[in-house]
Order: sequence, then C-alpha cells, then structure tokens
Amino acid sequence: MRLDKYLKVSRLIKRRTVANEACGLGRVQINGRVAKASAEVKEGDELDILLSGKHVRLKVLSVQEHALKADASGMYELLPEGNA
Repeated sequence: MRLDKYLKVSRLIKRRTVANEACGLGRVQINGRVAKASAEVKEGDELDILLSGKHVRLKVLSVQEHALKADASGMYELLPEGNA
C-alpha cells in the first residue's frame, strides 16, 4: 500500500493530501530512509513521522485497504523514541 494512503487509513494523519505533503517535505521515514508518498508500506516496517513538532515512531502491524475508526489503531504499534 502507498505510504500516504496508509497514513490516512490508519488515521495517523487526517487527510491524504496532508500525508502527501509531509512525505514531500521529507518528514516521513520508512526503516530509517526518507520516503516518498508513493513508497510501499508492508508489515514489519518501522515509520518515523515528524509532524507539528511531534515525533512518532511506530511499527506497522497490518496493512488494510479500509479500517473502521475503532480498528485503525490496531494497524500499528507505537515504539519508544530512544533509538531514533
């Protein structure tokens, strides 16, 4: 699944256009590398997101085309920020 779509479906970022802009500004990394919005996300990947002064590290647990609001947080696991 595309990175920008994953960020929207998992509700990490509210709108896909905002996710696309964040990727374009180099604020999203997959496994330690700056990623474009079109980069593929798969289970087991680690994402680093810097948005609005917040730094979030997470591990992708599942990739789904659609997710209900209640199920969206189950698509990832938050990681401690220590080893960025």
